[in-house]
Amino acid sequence: MKTIFRLIRFTNLVLMAFCQLLVRACLLLPHQPWSQVLFDTRFLLLLFSTFCVAAAGYIINDYYDIKIDAINKPKRVVVGKFVNRRQAMLAHLVLSAIGVFVSFSLGIKVGLIHVGAALLLWGYSARLKQTFLIGNITIALLSATMVLVVPVFDNLANKAVWAYAAFVFLISIVREIIKDMEDVKGDASFDCRTLPIVVGIPGAKWFLYFFITAFAITLLTGVIYRIYEVLFTAYILLLVIVPMGFLTYKIYRADRKKDFTRLSRQVKWIMLAGMLSMLLFRYA
Repeated sequence: MKTIFRLIRFTNLVLMAFCQLLVRACLLLPHQPWSQVLFDTRFLLLLFSTFCVAAAGYIINDYYDIKIDAINKPKRVVVGKFVNRRQAMLAHLVLSAIGVFVSFSLGIKVGLIHVGAALLLWGYSARLKQTFLIGNITIALLSATMVLVVPVFDNLANKAVWAYAAFVFLISIVREIIKDMEDVKGDASFDCRTLPIVVGIPGAKWFLYFFITAFAITLLTGVIYRIYEVLFTAYILLLVIVPMGFLTYKIYRADRKKDFTRLSRQVKWIMLAGMLSMLLFRYA
């Protein structure tokens, strides 16, 4: 079971579902009880379909990355070691089909979003992740889409949802670039054209500084827009912007694989802190 959880990145899937719950409960339906927001059969089906499509994406990514992962993270290889390639491909196809089928039962728009996500995840794993910056942008767009599919499902939208989608998009690009810097050795061995391979680690850092600046501007715009809400302003400044500043300094100092591994984890914590700020829309 532990191997399966590692294959589908179960922790990431739980965080994704939690994020979608926060979007619905805090940004779209802040006045409804938690029980009514969560224990809605159709919404649970949305979470399930997203879970299936994303899990399938992780599996197909490992399917195509067997040789690269043997260099970049040999202790975490699952496909080819615990699960053979045929089983992995079958699991990918079954989970994608289930996720897409369930999503169409929730509406044409939701179904089309999940079809697009499934196709992009396959394309990313097969080709796009090896191309200059395109793979990073693809994953960032998919991450933002998992936020935006909730208002599409509920047929509701507001500026806050778009702001958080932008937050997820930008911080996902930052994390994806850092992960490419972490994996540069294995990627280079198989002629991948990722950002740090094309422009080098120093050049990739300048791209990071650019996206971190865009990220900070987006956050500060949100803070200014809600400047009268002291708790929200303090939260974003202390738990998101300040940690991002420390992260930028650590990026400047980083030059080893273990440095980038640590930075990737720190970005994930900053992302979680940002997502939890949605609770202030419900309770502040």
